[in-house]
Amino acid sequence: MRLLVTSHAYVVAANHPKLELLARLPDVDLTLICPTKVRRELMTVRVQSTEHPDYQILPLRTVYPSHNYRFFYWTVGRAMARIAPDLLHVEEEPWSLAAWQAARYRRRHPEARLVLFTWQNLPVTYGFPHERIRRSVLAAADAVIAGNAEAADILRDGGFDKPIHVLPQFGVDESRYAKRPDPALRRELALDGFVVGYAGRLVPEKGLDLLLEALAGLDGPWSLLLVGGGPLRRELAARLAQPPFAGRAMLLDAVPHDQMPGYLNCMDALVLPSRSVPQWKEQFGHVLIEAMACKVAVVGSSCGEIPHVIADAGLVFPEGDAAALREALRRLMASPDERVALAARGRERVLAHYTHARIAAATHAIHREVLAR
Repeated sequence: MRLLVTSHAYVVAANHPKLELLARLPDVDLTLICPTKVRRELMTVRVQSTEHPDYQILPLRTVYPSHNYRFFYWTVGRAMARIAPDLLHVEEEPWSLAAWQAARYRRRHPEARLVLFTWQNLPVTYGFPHERIRRSVLAAADAVIAGNAEAADILRDGGFDKPIHVLPQFGVDESRYAKRPDPALRRELALDGFVVGYAGRLVPEKGLDLLLEALAGLDGPWSLLLVGGGPLRRELAARLAQPPFAGRAMLLDAVPHDQMPGYLNCMDALVLPSRSVPQWKEQFGHVLIEAMACKVAVVGSSCGEIPHVIADAGLVFPEGDAAALREALRRLMASPDERVALAARGRERVLAHYTHARIAAATHAIHREVLAR
């Protein structure tokens, strides 16, 4: 199988493990096309990996590299023709210009097959020309991988009648994300008692104000560890300098991927208190499976895909309900045995569904099914 994967996500080398596993399968000849760079808020991320022993990487120049859906490749048609893929695997939303370029190749080369990936879990009308692009791309697709259950429902409700598979885009490395307590790091961060943690973007929709409200009313010895960056950083730093957080809360910048397991291992419970807003709700919550792999008990809101990710391996509270979140934290704080049981269940769930190997194997099975049809 000549497999061509395209996505702006693979500018970041840490996202490549799924590709590495796919490329090592005996029937796969894999090529990756990604942008030479993407722009994110105040920074530009340039392609971090241009060579790999198991597959070819083709970074291509793009127009509008700062926009996930409007960027397009300069010479992708010629590159696709040279590769002559049996299957195009496109991890871009169907209303994006990059997906339209792949669908255009698919229509001109009907012997090729097209599998799309989508995260979109809100019913949105995209306006001209993106709504027309979306319809055209979905018409050309042979199957779609939805990153969450609601994205699959939206496709079905919109009349998409071809196969849809629910599968996240990325998994975790269970050998790196594992239970390895680091008492020295915990002492360095001055974390005492029951350590509640959060890791991710510091933005309003992540519900950090809700987490602070819940903790403010929680009795007993607890500490708070926040890891991430974003526009709320200054506001959070000011709030954490005030009672009851002063002296018991630590706010860290976003850390490299290879350091994240150490910080997760400092936590007794990780909280993802996301809340829905008109243009967004939680599409997966990757930090949940990272924490679960480290045998950290997880608590998540009912926002978007979070309840499906956690299932019976953690606690779920109604989004926006600070009192319910406080009660979940009080319950875990009072019962180390329950924390241990949930943590073990979380690790088992990750091993069963969310490792890089599981995601790669499921993706390959989808590819084989599409080609067999």
